[in-house]
Amino acid sequence: MIQSMLYIDGKWMQSASGTTREIINPFDGEVIATVPEGCREDARAAIHAARIAFDEGGWPQTPAAERGRLLFHLADLIERDREELARLESLDTGKTVEESRWDMDDIVGIFRYFAGLADKDGGEVISSPIPDSTSTLVREPVGVCGQISPWNYPLLQASWKMAPALAAGCTIVMKPSEITPLTTLKVTELAEEAGFPPGVVNTVLGPGAEVGAELAENPDVDLISFTGGIATGKTIMRSAAENVKKVALELGGKNPNIIFDDADLELAVDYALNGVFFHAGQICSAGARVMVQEGIHDRFVEALHQRMAAIKIGNGFDETTQMGPLISAEHLAKVEGYVEIAQKEGAKLMLGGYRPEDPELANGFFFLPTLFSECKNDMRIVQEEVFGPVITVERFSTEDEAVERANSTIYGLSAGFWTSDPNRMERVSKRLRFGTVWINDFNVYFVQAPWGGYKQSGLGRELGAMGLEEYTEVKHIYRNHATKPLNWFGVKVE
Repeated sequence: MIQSMLYIDGKWMQSASGTTREIINPFDGEVIATVPEGCREDARAAIHAARIAFDEGGWPQTPAAERGRLLFHLADLIERDREELARLESLDTGKTVEESRWDMDDIVGIFRYFAGLADKDGGEVISSPIPDSTSTLVREPVGVCGQISPWNYPLLQASWKMAPALAAGCTIVMKPSEITPLTTLKVTELAEEAGFPPGVVNTVLGPGAEVGAELAENPDVDLISFTGGIATGKTIMRSAAENVKKVALELGGKNPNIIFDDADLELAVDYALNGVFFHAGQICSAGARVMVQEGIHDRFVEALHQRMAAIKIGNGFDETTQMGPLISAEHLAKVEGYVEIAQKEGAKLMLGGYRPEDPELANGFFFLPTLFSECKNDMRIVQEEVFGPVITVERFSTEDEAVERANSTIYGLSAGFWTSDPNRMERVSKRLRFGTVWINDFNVYFVQAPWGGYKQSGLGRELGAMGLEEYTEVKHIYRNHATKPLNWFGVKVE
C-alpha cells in the first residue's frame, strides 16, 4: 500500500491541519483511499526544505552524471512497478487500465530521456570581440520549483515536470490534483527508494487555493509550472508577478481536426475517434473540433456516427471497455451543460448527449459518446474546451476558410489536417497558429519533441531539450586575460 501522507524533507508526515480527503473511484463512486489535506503551512515547510536542499544541501553541485544516474534508477523502479502504477492510475481516473499501462511506458521513457540529457550540456563558447578575453555561456538550475499537475494524466504530467527539473539540478515541490494523488505519492516513494537526498523531492497534497496559491506566491519558489485550466493559470500568473518568478503554463486547447476532400476518408474517421475518445475526451489536445470540407462532409459524418455508436463504455479494468467515465460528478455536470447550450445555439445532436441507461453504470460518472453536426464557428461548444466525449462537426468550402476559422480561437495548443496534396501540407502547416501541427495524424507526442501552445494555451515548452532548458537560467561568464592596465585618466594606483 502506498504512503497516504505528505513527503517533506525526506520524511512522511500528516498535514498540519489534520484534515483528510476521500479519493473517489469515478467508475462507481466508491472511496478508494483517504489522504491528508495539506495547507499553506505544509506548503511552506516543503518550500523551506527544497530551499535548504538547493542552497545548502549541494544538490545543484551534484555532478550531472550522478543526477542522471538517480533518474535512470527511478525509471527502472517505475518500470518494475508498472502494473501497480497503472492500476492506481485507473482507479484514480477511471481510464482503461490498458491506457494507463501505455502511460507508464511513456513515463519510463521520459525519465530515461532526461536522465540521458542531464550531463550533455557543457556550455557554449562565444567568440569575444575583445582581445585577450574569453566568453562562455552556461546553464544553471533555476532553483526551487513548484509543480502543479492536473487530474487527467496525473503521473504522466507530473513526470513532464519532475524529470527535467531534477536533471537540471533543481529541487521540487510537487502538488498533484487533490482528486488524483495516488500515483504521484507512489512515484515519490520510488524517488525515496532511488536515493534522492532529503529536500530534493517534496510532495504536498491539498487544494489549489491553499497549496497551489502558496507555491505561486512564495518568493522562495523560483519557478512555478502549472498544467490545467485557463482561469487558474491566469491566477497563478498574477500571483507569480508579485515576485517575478519564472512561469511555465499549459492551459489546454480547442484543437481543430481539418478533413479536406482529398483525404483518405476511412483513415481520417479512424483517427478522429483516436483524437477524442482516449480518457473520455479529457485530453488537452483532443481533436473535438472536426472541420470537414463539403465534398465529403455527409459521408464523413455518417461514418463517424456509425463508429461512435459502437464505442463500448464501462469499467476500465474490463479488457473490452473502450472508454471509461468522466472524472467527477462536477465535471459530468459541466459536460451536460455544454450539450444543453449547443442545442440551444442550433447545433444538431446526432448521437448521445446523455448519461447511459445501463444500471451497472449508474453510480459512475459516465456520459455517452456525443456527436453534433451543423456547428458554427461562433458557437460556445466550438470555441470553448468541453473536455469530454463530445465531437462537433463544421462544414467548410475552401482552404482559406478552414485555416481562418481554425485559427479563430483564444487557444493554440495543437491542430491536425488530412490531405493527399503535398503543396497543401506545406501551406496549411505554416499557416496554422498552434504549437503542434499534425499532418495525416492526430494526438501524437513523444518525449524528444517540445510540447506547448500559442496564445492562451500557455507559456514555455515541456519535453524535448527545450523542456530541460525551462528549468535553467543562462549565465554569461566573461574573463579578461590581459595584464596591461588601462591607466584610467592617467592615474596609477601606488
